[in-house]
Amino acid sequence: MSDEAEFHADRTQEFYLPAVVPAVPPQHGGAEVIEIAAYRGETKFESEVIEKIASSAARSIPGVVELGGDVARFFNSVLDKIGLDKVGDSTRGVWAKVDGTDVEITVILVISAGEVVADVTAAVRTVVIEAVERYGLHVSECTVKVDDIRLPDH
Repeated sequence: MSDEAEFHADRTQEFYLPAVVPAVPPQHGGAEVIEIAAYRGETKFESEVIEKIASSAARSIPGVVELGGDVARFFNSVLDKIGLDKVGDSTRGVWAKVDGTDVEITVILVISAGEVVADVTAAVRTVVIEAVERYGLHVSECTVKVDDIRLPDH
């Protein structure tokens, strides 16, 4: 065996291990730096956008008759009577607080008489969270409040 192939405790041994380095957002400046568009800014959601998404999702659940509390529904009926029936409908009954990518949502609804409240509210919570999280956000809390029950007309 040659002298180089043997282990010598008094010599330093060097080992080279390949390293995996995570991608780092590129710095600005210089021709050698390629800037990627995804790192040039940030995306922000206004609460109204989240409210529209959540409102649409909540309305899709069978048993949900209307969204909003008593006051919101009263003003909506006034707007309907003067021909402004679409004003405020897209976000009525939904409140959202956006903090970066974390969102807290409150949905206020009216359900149909005879529905199981727990089933309707669980379904609303599920579809609202799924709809909002499809946009890359995280719903940290989704509160569903039942403000009224719509009785059948006789």
